[in-house]
Amino acid sequence: MNKFHTGPLIYPVDLCLNVKDMDMMVEFYSDVMGFDVLKKEDKRVIMGVPGNKILSFVRPDDVIQKPPRRTGLYHFAILLPDRKYLGSFINHLRDNNAPVTGGADHEVSEALYLQDPEDNGIEVYTDIPDSQWTWKGDQVNMGTEPLDFRGLMELGKDIEWKGMPEGTKLGHMHLHVSELEEAFLFYNTLGFQRVAEMGGTANFISTGGYHHHIGLNVWNGKGADPAPENATGLRYYTLAVSDEDSLGKIFRSLAEKKYHVTIEEGVLHTQDPSGNRIKIEIA
Repeated sequence: MNKFHTGPLIYPVDLCLNVKDMDMMVEFYSDVMGFDVLKKEDKRVIMGVPGNKILSFVRPDDVIQKPPRRTGLYHFAILLPDRKYLGSFINHLRDNNAPVTGGADHEVSEALYLQDPEDNGIEVYTDIPDSQWTWKGDQVNMGTEPLDFRGLMELGKDIEWKGMPEGTKLGHMHLHVSELEEAFLFYNTLGFQRVAEMGGTANFISTGGYHHHIGLNVWNGKGADPAPENATGLRYYTLAVSDEDSLGKIFRSLAEKKYHVTIEEGVLHTQDPSGNRIKIEIA
């Protein structure tokens, strides 16, 4: 499925979380999630797999717990390169008594859900081959059927879990927003298309015909406010583009529509109408 996370598409590559307990978070993402520590500084830790940064932690001096019912992160989704690794990961969680919050067969992917110690949502998933996805016009069918836990665990039983495998990446971001259409119009300006809707409360958007690179929902309430800048949770996430022309086009499109946008040292900085901060850079 690498064709959906490469140029000339726009796709997520990493995110940064504000955290309260850095040591606890690093331990969880190392021991439970299986990420490597790629770089460690005084107030920042970068984690991922060799050669691929996926997740950063920052501890603000005046950090507070994120207030309820705000915009921000619903979950971030880790895409594994093969479903056998999802089975191996499930076996690893079982063997370590790590709790999960659910699992589902979405007809485009198989997904497992859990929460980190500071209540950030995580999805770990593998894609079903896109030749098996069902489309109705420009809308992809995404269901919520029971996950085949038993079959996945059997598939992964002979694969020793040694951490997130090579090829693991940030597959998509799912965000709480305050207004769906307002949020979609912003992301459409970046180049994303709507590929699925859920009962007027969620949109799923992508580039290049993926089932979704970004999910948007109003499940924390329409008109929800952003969290304070020093609150735990999403600090920002990063989207990748293929070249300077693409970056320049996005900058001009955002500026023309009066969205806040700057470029510093080749990185575009903006935020969606719900206050979710975004960096856009050349992959």
